[in-house]
Amino acid sequence: MAQERWTAVDTYITNLLHPHDPVLDAALSDSVAAGLPSIAVSPTQGKLLTLLALANGARNILEIGTLGGYSTICLARALPPGGRLITLEYEAKHAAVARINIARADLSGVVELRLGRAQDTLPKLALEGRGPFDLIFIDADKPGYSEYLAWAVTLSRRGTLIIADNVVREGEVIEPGSTDPMVQGIRRFYESLAAESRVSATTIQTVGCKGYDGFTIAVVINGK
Repeated sequence: MAQERWTAVDTYITNLLHPHDPVLDAALSDSVAAGLPSIAVSPTQGKLLTLLALANGARNILEIGTLGGYSTICLARALPPGGRLITLEYEAKHAAVARINIARADLSGVVELRLGRAQDTLPKLALEGRGPFDLIFIDADKPGYSEYLAWAVTLSRRGTLIIADNVVREGEVIEPGSTDPMVQGIRRFYESLAAESRVSATTIQTVGCKGYDGFTIAVVINGK
């Protein structure tokens, strides 16, 4: 009953506050048709990303984990003229679908998609001097979250907003003995976050059509 209720409320909110968007709808349908996992952010979560980027005044965004490009589009739409978004994706199949969806959204000139392991591409961004980024969204493999957080802080400035998705794991994050590597990855992420004096952070638990999970939102308070 709870999941049915959460989904019904999400549908109600989406119908009222998020007008029909053929670009985002096509991004989802193409992802499904290509066999990508159904783990993109929901319409309400995507709109939250857009609003956070707008409120932050972000001109330079980094996304770790592209999937089919749904969240990429939501974030890139918030950029002002001249703004840029770099998104990192490990799976070639996902990247191919995302490129089509990004092009359909007329954002190919704004978004740069880099294919490869984030553990390899993040150091290259630093060497190229591509930071600091104004907003960094982490939504990739959970065992890597602690490392991605470290790079996010490295590539940030004072005031950078860092957002991480899927950080509650249906509540299993409180289970220290969990054998799920994704749960353990998120637990390491929290431990790293708690020890990181350069950021101030909190997590908001979420329910909706994607089930029970949460977003971590952090602001860099001591940086360049």
